Amino acid sequence: MSVFDEAPGTDAAIPGATPDAVPARGRGPVVAALMMGMALVALDGTIVSTAVPQIVGDLGGFAVFSWLFSGYLLAVTVTLPVYGKLSDTFGRKPVLIAGVILFLTGSVLCAFAWNMAALIAFRIVQGLGGGALQGTIQTIAADLYPLKERPRIQARLSTVWAVSAVAGPALGGLLAGYADWRWIFLINVPVGIITLYLVARHLTEPARTAPAARPRVDWAGALCVFATGALLLTALVQGGVAWPWLSPPSLALFAGSAGCAALTAYVERRAAEPVIPGWVWRRRTIAAVNLAFGGLGLLMVAPTVFLPTYAQSVLGLNPTAAGFVLSVMTLSWPLSAALSSRVYTRLGFRDTAVIGITLALLILLAFPLLPFPGRAWQPALLMLLLGGALGLFQLPLIVGVQSTVGWAERGTTTASVLFCRQIGQSVGAALFGAVANATLASRLAHAPAPGPAGDLDSVARALRHPADLSAEAADLLRRAVASAVGHVYLGAAIAAALSLLVLLLLAPRHFPVLPQPTPGEDV
Repeated sequence: MSVFDEAPGTDAAIPGATPDAVPARGRGPVVAALMMGMALVALDGTIVSTAVPQIVGDLGGFAVFSWLFSGYLLAVTVTLPVYGKLSDTFGRKPVLIAGVILFLTGSVLCAFAWNMAALIAFRIVQGLGGGALQGTIQTIAADLYPLKERPRIQARLSTVWAVSAVAGPALGGLLAGYADWRWIFLINVPVGIITLYLVARHLTEPARTAPAARPRVDWAGALCVFATGALLLTALVQGGVAWPWLSPPSLALFAGSAGCAALTAYVERRAAEPVIPGWVWRRRTIAAVNLAFGGLGLLMVAPTVFLPTYAQSVLGLNPTAAGFVLSVMTLSWPLSAALSSRVYTRLGFRDTAVIGITLALLILLAFPLLPFPGRAWQPALLMLLLGGALGLFQLPLIVGVQSTVGWAERGTTTASVLFCRQIGQSVGAALFGAVANATLASRLAHAPAPGPAGDLDSVARALRHPADLSAEAADLLRRAVASAVGHVYLGAAIAAALSLLVLLLLAPRHFPVLPQPTPGEDV
């Protein structure tokens, strides 16, 4: 018996357990729209980061420019559960269209920002649209294809992220250097308009039975979720940067987020249609995948945040070469994801993911063993292997968990998975930042000569001007950075180990997959 025909257990007693694949005709334009919509989100971070010097030079606000990214991330993360529930209630199409319009509105406003405060506010508007794009596109991708064909669309979406990781910095640099930084936002407009046209013209959702009563939106729950996430992410992003971790602002934000979390639980228990329904955590499969994706978000901080600093400060690479060391991971990830279906059709979703995260754990443990100072190909090879391992881990889990629920619950399920990954990234950035800075402070405490402050940013800035340092001081700083990043990778390995334990102890070996429609079957 194949993993797709397994007799479901108690977890499979789910409402909406009817075949719900979208007819095969007309998929092409919709897939193109999904890929362009995903490109809007995927390009956003990489293309903006390369233009920061030009933006700061024009608008000022160097002290708060990090909120160009933090504000956007906050808006995306806290709105994911809300959009997931709305797409299950009112359909994917209106939510996706609203998300694209919001994203384009924010893009145009960003292009005409007159100071840094306005630009940050408009980036948050962009993020409100980005949350709808991220979750809804992944959900529609699962709606379009039956289970056995689903890796095809997921591999295409992964390829969009890979291409964006490579092309984004180059495109941002070209626009900022030879045109004007405002074009990095205006370039979203034609892509978004084409996406809107294709979605409006070609996306047809399966017919649903009319509800007995008008759907009710849990706006109180949505507001509580938004407030909880906003306070928590602000505390994680700004703690240790804008103020010390144990300072009154940090403690107040953490206390506020805890209070809002308790209020959210109270409101959601009483809501008729909660934004985050209890079944998301009561069903073993969904809860396990959520926790495993939280671990994925944690471990991804090591390569995406700290590897470029390692490549530039320790290996002495320029920013372009340092970006290449990281980008090789995004090349092997979609290839591995596309091939993962050959594995999980034989072994099952959980066991395939277990293989992927075990390989990732070993690769992360290998990073601190790299020689000092080493060659660029050594971390690049590890990142190539890491991308392949994480492709085996991520895709089977997201395809598998989407296949355990019907249409009416797929948006909420997908959003909960992505939400947990985003929270993991935010926690990881704060946690591993503290680990790196503590390691640096320890290594530099007994330095033979006074140097920069014991934090990663200060040391990295000092190493960008090696002529100002003695050979002994430069070597000391490079070894300190190598040690700090090595400790971060050990922390990432612990996160991978936790994800592995979650899969082994909590996830069922065979996911309770719902009956699958025959290809091309209407609903």
